[in-house]
Amino acid sequence: MSGGSGDGLRVVAVSDDADDWFERALDEEGDDEPADPEATDSSADPDEGETDVDSAEESLFEDDFGSALQDVDVPSAGAGGDDAPPAAGPDGFDDLDFVLGGDDPDFDEELDSELPRLDLGIDGLDRMIQGGVPERSLIVAMGSAGTGKTTFGLQFLNCGLEQGERGVCITLEESRERVINSATEKGYAFDEYVSEGRLAVVDVDPIEMANSLASIRNELPALVEEFGASRLVLDSVSLLEMMYEDRAKRRNEIYDFARSLKEAGVTALLTSEAAPETPYASRYGIVEYLTDAVFVLQYVRPDDFRETRLAIEIQKIRDANHSREKKPYEITGDGISVYQQANLF
Repeated sequence: MSGGSGDGLRVVAVSDDADDWFERALDEEGDDEPADPEATDSSADPDEGETDVDSAEESLFEDDFGSALQDVDVPSAGAGGDDAPPAAGPDGFDDLDFVLGGDDPDFDEELDSELPRLDLGIDGLDRMIQGGVPERSLIVAMGSAGTGKTTFGLQFLNCGLEQGERGVCITLEESRERVINSATEKGYAFDEYVSEGRLAVVDVDPIEMANSLASIRNELPALVEEFGASRLVLDSVSLLEMMYEDRAKRRNEIYDFARSLKEAGVTALLTSEAAPETPYASRYGIVEYLTDAVFVLQYVRPDDFRETRLAIEIQKIRDANHSREKKPYEITGDGISVYQQANLF
């Protein structure tokens, strides 16, 4: 598994060094509060754990999570952010491919919704959504390799953390240390948020997560509520999906997991690989139908073989008015910047 600390995830069989994935993340983040020794009792017979896996998993998640999170204060979640207009077009985007214009006229009809909203934290993209994404939405950022899906997730988390919120990042691709380092290199104070106990970064092996998914999804809503998280990122759901060879089982497992995220009461962002044949569908064609909002990140390769561009499109956002135009964006040292006033030809 990917593990920054070198400790493996062992929630399937109980052993002397068994730790649950969420408590391990909080312990590594410098939590000085000692855990309840009864919650981490490892005196159980290993043979018993192997013969009753489900019971051992449920006990491990319930006891360890409750001990680790029982004293955490739940902050009030903020929303919003400054919407300063973009200063200029991107470097190299001032040729015939892009024409700077005025405000984007291509919006859905006005929706009468009083749902609380929040910003994604991505300059330009937030202006393409009138009023922001409804809180507690389930979102997917979908694209092929190199389109910035992980960066999208880091910016989304950072936007909330800067406003005093708490967040959870579950990564199936990178180590915990690499995620934190990647964020701090972009100017996001993830190391500080981790030390303050406002951010939990958890690296999980996708195989072992699939084996324990029933326990994780059963406990997740209560655990997220106790931690006080308002935003959650899973990077990436495609690695979890590919753990299931049977199509029906894959569909059912991902559906149940998506439902548990909705029940958790957080605004959750999943990243997903796009299908090889089209950027407008996920690799397994499931998550775009389970989520409330879909953002498509893609390459645009001109016929004359000039420089390949990156473009973003909002495929859907339930209960929110949004642009349906495709807009160029860049991935810089600071993250993703969407040029909402630039038209892509």
